[in-house]
Amino acid sequence: MPITKAVIPAAGLGTRFLPATKAMPKEMLPVVDKPAIQYVVEEAVQAGLHDVLMITGRNKNALENHFDRATEVEALLEKKGDKRRLQEILYSTHLANMHYVRQLDPLGLGHAVLRSKMHVGMEPFAVLLGDDLIDHRDILLERMIEVHDQRQCSVVALMEVDPSHTHLYGIATVEPTDEDDVVRITGLVEKPQPEDAPSRLAVIGRYVLQPEVFPVLEATQPGSGGEIQLTDALNTLAGSDASGGVFGVVFTGRRYDTGDRLDYLKAIVQVAASRDDLGPDFVSWLKSFSSTV
Repeated sequence: MPITKAVIPAAGLGTRFLPATKAMPKEMLPVVDKPAIQYVVEEAVQAGLHDVLMITGRNKNALENHFDRATEVEALLEKKGDKRRLQEILYSTHLANMHYVRQLDPLGLGHAVLRSKMHVGMEPFAVLLGDDLIDHRDILLERMIEVHDQRQCSVVALMEVDPSHTHLYGIATVEPTDEDDVVRITGLVEKPQPEDAPSRLAVIGRYVLQPEVFPVLEATQPGSGGEIQLTDALNTLAGSDASGGVFGVVFTGRRYDTGDRLDYLKAIVQVAASRDDLGPDFVSWLKSFSSTV
C-alpha cells in the first residue's frame, strides 16, 4: 500500500524558548523568512505526502492560521499589485491537505502518534518532528519510503553523532544489511551516557511506521517522565518479525536542529548561508562580523 499520509506532532509547550513561546507556538518561530513548521510540511510534500495531519494542543491556533486563507492580506496585496508576496502567502495555503487533531494531555511522543490512529487507519504513514529540519537538497524521507516499500517494515532515520552527545538522543543497536545506508535495528536505548551507548547512530526526527505500531502504543506503559515513548514501541516492533521489524536509514546529509536556542540560531545561519538570494552577502557580512568579536 503506498504511503500518502504524514503526521507532524506539534503539541509541545516549547518551554526551552520562553518567553518567546509564551503566546506563540515554537513551531512558528521563523527560520530566516518562513516558520520552522513550513519547512517540515514542504519536506512531506516533496516526498509525495500531501495528506498532512498535525497533532496540536492549546494555544496552537497560529499553526492552523498559517496554512489557512488570509483573505484581508490577500486583498491588500492584490490591490497593491504585490504579486510576489501574494504568491508567497498563497503557496502555504495550498501546500498540502492539512488536518488537525488535539493532544489533550502532554503524555509524550508515543501518545501524540497514537492520536493519529483514526485519521491514518490501517495504512503505513510517516512521522516528521519539527525540531529537525532536513535540507531540501538532500534526500531522506523519500529514501525511507523506498526502504519501507522494499522491505515492508518500519523505518527510522539515523545519523552518526559525536560520542559525547549520545545522552541527547535515542541510540540504536544495529546489524548491517546488504545496503550501505540501511541497517536492521535490534534495539533502542533512550539517551544513554557515552560509556553505555551501543553505537553512535542516533535517531533523528523522521519515521515511516507500519500501522502495527498502534496496538503496540496502546499497550505501552508510560516510561521516562511518565510519558508514552515511541522508542519503547519501536523496541517492541524491532523484536517482532510479524510487522517486518525495524530498519534504519543512515543519513549523511544536511540537518538543522532547532531543538534549543543555540541550535536554533545555528540553523538560521546555516539556512541563510545556503540561500542563493541571501547567502553571498550574508556570508560576507558574517565573516567581517566574526572578526570583530
